Amino acid sequence: MIEQFNFDIRLIFAILNGKVSAAINRKLYRNFRQNGLEISPEQWTVLIFLWEKDGVTQQELCNATYKDKPSMTRLIDNMERQHLVVRISDKKDRRTNMIHLTKDGRNLEEKARLLANQTLKEALQGLTLEELRIGQEVLKKVFFNTKD
Repeated sequence: MIEQFNFDIRLIFAILNGKVSAAINRKLYRNFRQNGLEISPEQWTVLIFLWEKDGVTQQELCNATYKDKPSMTRLIDNMERQHLVVRISDKKDRRTNMIHLTKDGRNLEEKARLLANQTLKEALQGLTLEELRIGQEVLKKVFFNTKD
């Protein structure tokens, strides 16, 4: 079926290889900075998860954000330095740290969500609901075809 299409393989690979998400992340980063939020898009993905479910293992965060352990360790280290999260060793298993939001981390939620929604609206400007639905279906299929 796909052989019938005459498509630009460079464009397809650019889209599927992260160019779109990189552009959205740059815009999100700028929007955060311009509004006084000193967080990165990567930190944002961790914060979203913790706002929904605080006190999780580092492995849960890795699974939720599709990041490897060393990347997540660096991310959590930086977030601890910024007083957004704190590591507390698990009472049942001292080898495991639970990641908890601090008051500062919780206080970012409303402003960060507003800015992220604004960024998404800017990125999706001019698209119809039908185009978004189709795009979501296509990307979901590509994701499931390629995930390990």
